[in-house]
Amino acid sequence: MVNKMKYGKVAVGGTFDFLHDGHKAILGKAFELGEKVQIGIVSDQKNLEKDSAGIRPLEEREKDLEEFLKDQGWRSRAEIETISDPVGSTAESNELEAIVVSEETRPGAEKINEIRSEKGLNPLDIIEIPFVFADDGKPISSIRIRYGEIDEHGNIEKEEKKISDYG
Repeated sequence: MVNKMKYGKVAVGGTFDFLHDGHKAILGKAFELGEKVQIGIVSDQKNLEKDSAGIRPLEEREKDLEEFLKDQGWRSRAEIETISDPVGSTAESNELEAIVVSEETRPGAEKINEIRSEKGLNPLDIIEIPFVFADDGKPISSIRIRYGEIDEHGNIEKEEKKISDYG
């Protein structure tokens, strides 16, 4: 069965710090729906509203993103841009048709559509995907990974690693 793309070009954006299963799910949905995917990756200079202490340098985050895209066979369909605000070029592009978001980032997509409307551009279809949850039932996030609560797959990180001699 041939996978038919729904959109010519879709957008997705984020810090992509500690590329985790939530990021992979949102990217997967974007590539499932779009022939081309515009990926906005937050610059090192961006003043983030959420806890941004300790976010890895852009160069490292971009390298991990590039490797993931290549491993999935998606690199040739991706356009990566560094963004320093939550909107990037999404409010100005005539090519974009949709944006893939999580519940957390949906308000940003709605703001993008307000700006697009003011500029006389068509609104983007907003595709919201569900959170990917860790073993403890809470959403996987880079912040939780940074603090050592979980790994990039949502596995709980034990405070004490117990070593058993008994197999």
